[in-house]
Amino acid sequence: MRILVAGVAGTVAQRLALRLLAEGHEVVGLDAREVKGAPKDLEVIRADLRKRPAEDVFRKRRPEAVVHMATVTSLAVSGEERERINLGGTQAVFEYCKRYGVKQCLFVGRHTYYGAASDAPLLHTEDEPPRALDAFPELADLVAADLYAATALWRLPQLTTAVLRLCYTLGTPGAGTLSQFLAGRRVPLVLGYDPLFQVLHEQDAVEALALALTKKLRGIFNVAGPQPLPLSRVVQETGRTPIPLPETLLRLLIGRAGLPPLPSGALEHLKYPVVTDASAFKEATGFRPRYDEVQTLHRFRDVSAVR
Repeated sequence: MRILVAGVAGTVAQRLALRLLAEGHEVVGLDAREVKGAPKDLEVIRADLRKRPAEDVFRKRRPEAVVHMATVTSLAVSGEERERINLGGTQAVFEYCKRYGVKQCLFVGRHTYYGAASDAPLLHTEDEPPRALDAFPELADLVAADLYAATALWRLPQLTTAVLRLCYTLGTPGAGTLSQFLAGRRVPLVLGYDPLFQVLHEQDAVEALALALTKKLRGIFNVAGPQPLPLSRVVQETGRTPIPLPETLLRLLIGRAGLPPLPSGALEHLKYPVVTDASAFKEATGFRPRYDEVQTLHRFRDVSAVR
């Protein structure tokens, strides 16, 4: 099968591309960013999804399936450019799929779509709306991209579309939101709060995405692995030191004194859990993670030791 992986500069996307190549698929990677260390067997085309060179890839290669992972968080890109990448890029992908006869598309979103709120349910199911965007406006463009991708389920009935809301992944140091949060020796917590966090080893994330392609999933699915753990335990098991601070003080120190830079709205995610019910995905694909929660955290600890 001819498969295009958009956003191939990302670690999970690159691992997925290699997995698909090993399975005998014809794979093309697409990204506006430079792809460092890409193996020679993987063809990578550098282009902005919103521009003509990216459309030319669809027009000339005619992929049968597309995996769209070319979205970014507020930790990587700020302001209007992030909105153009996330929402504009997603609109472009689905337009190209329609125009050039793509049969299957995976939109890989994030479980943070649901938002962190004090009155949210403990387990989020796929039919729930996003919450608390007023507290974390930097999530709005990712939520908009997710909602737009979901409209393809009725707008483009000829396209087998799956929207996958993936929990935090861990593996390669510095790759992913949680990995960046855990980059330093000291990790801040909001005093008086210890929310549950879900983590999935990046190799298990690759397995989940490969299964979604193989099973030709259609619909919206939460993707998660082992049971969640309190954030303080996540920090400790990765060899870091949790530093509980009053919220007002933490807002002043974020990005300083060795603490990771975070948007102010992200503090809500250090207070309230965002835990998803992934039973529908497991039932549809048979997915079972290879690594449990402690193994995932210890493997990350071993490859990302901090001094």
